[in-house]
Amino acid sequence: ESVTEGTIGTWLVQPGQQVARFDSLVEVITDKVTAEVPSPAAGTVGEILAPEGQRLSVGEPICTLEGADDAGTDAGGSDPQPQEDTAPAPGGNPPQESPGAGPEPEQAEPPLPAVAMADREAPAPSPPGNGTAGFISPAVRALAEEHGIDIALVAGTGFEGRITKRDVLLFLERGGAAPAKTGAGAGTPAAPTAVQPSRPGSTIPLTPMRRSIAEHMVRSRRLSPHAWTMVEVDMSGVATARAAHRAEFRAATGVDLTFLHFGMRATCLALRAVPTMNATFEEDAIRLRAEVNLGLAVAVGDGLIVPVVRGADQFSVAGLAQAAAALIDRARQGKARLEDVEGGTFTLNNAGALGTVTSQAIINQPQAGILVMDAVIRRPVVVGDGIAIRPIMNLCLSFDHRINDGAGAARFLGAVKSSLEAVTPESALF
Repeated sequence: ESVTEGTIGTWLVQPGQQVARFDSLVEVITDKVTAEVPSPAAGTVGEILAPEGQRLSVGEPICTLEGADDAGTDAGGSDPQPQEDTAPAPGGNPPQESPGAGPEPEQAEPPLPAVAMADREAPAPSPPGNGTAGFISPAVRALAEEHGIDIALVAGTGFEGRITKRDVLLFLERGGAAPAKTGAGAGTPAAPTAVQPSRPGSTIPLTPMRRSIAEHMVRSRRLSPHAWTMVEVDMSGVATARAAHRAEFRAATGVDLTFLHFGMRATCLALRAVPTMNATFEEDAIRLRAEVNLGLAVAVGDGLIVPVVRGADQFSVAGLAQAAAALIDRARQGKARLEDVEGGTFTLNNAGALGTVTSQAIINQPQAGILVMDAVIRRPVVVGDGIAIRPIMNLCLSFDHRINDGAGAARFLGAVKSSLEAVTPESALF
């Protein structure tokens, strides 16, 4: 619902190649996920109109399909258009590859433009397989050959386990060994050498995901007047409850009980108590969202995505833990679906898992705020007339000052703090 543009990642087909309906054509990278675009009909790939790395708005054509039958055209949701309508937008990059050398279609119908990012349906699965058992794009194969990599050694994180360019680059970055070349003139196998692509003084090219994140962050800071506030939370009750129920919780849910799960539940309760924090700013109104869809900031290989637990206020701590585990696992494996990251109404960032103590985050548009849970650290605090050692966590809220003033932000943080400090070993988890 909020994707307006994307970047062409890796073409999975080339001009002249035969494709069936729903075969994957290309990977498209947005600031949310990388998704494979299915062919709307069977046919022959004609002209590649959008080269890898080009950014396009929703609805722009990316390639042509020759010989697409009428049934496939109708089912794919795209109507045939004249050839001149498939030309790149003014100022766009020229095609990366020339049109295929195959014969022109005999029927009178013109080539069918595959309008990629207008398709809201999830791609249909391609034939099962992963790694070298599935399709490997020419660009990925060329990159592997350039660096002398045995493609069979690379773990694929793309759709159905397909190996992507990112997988090869990560393999290199992690010191992947380049196997010795064999054949005439080949000598004793050389010892593998680790590749160091991030040497001091070097330049790191922007990946499409990194570029999208950068643009999203700049837009958020420009659009929303950010303000922030913070409270300290005594996590003694949460720590005690976690220790008391950790083993049985894992046995019952298959998930390890963490501070994040208590924080998710407390955040949901606070969003219900302070609905202006579960809102969006519109041109002439503030829209209070009926549902609580909690986004979770998750670090991935080359960036950050925010999968969303829908209807999060309806879940128990155990339900939130299981929902979060599934979303985070898919995100870190590079298998997040578009529906996983759409519709968020508020975002929670568990930066404390990385050891941070005070964090000010940038709002995930168009939401009203983002909350950061920092590390739980044992430190001396004043309790009554004495000093005690307690597990303390900082909670930092960044909020859109168009929607909430300091009082509303303080009420929200106070509600989260109260919920967390009220937890005891007797508190319900299921």
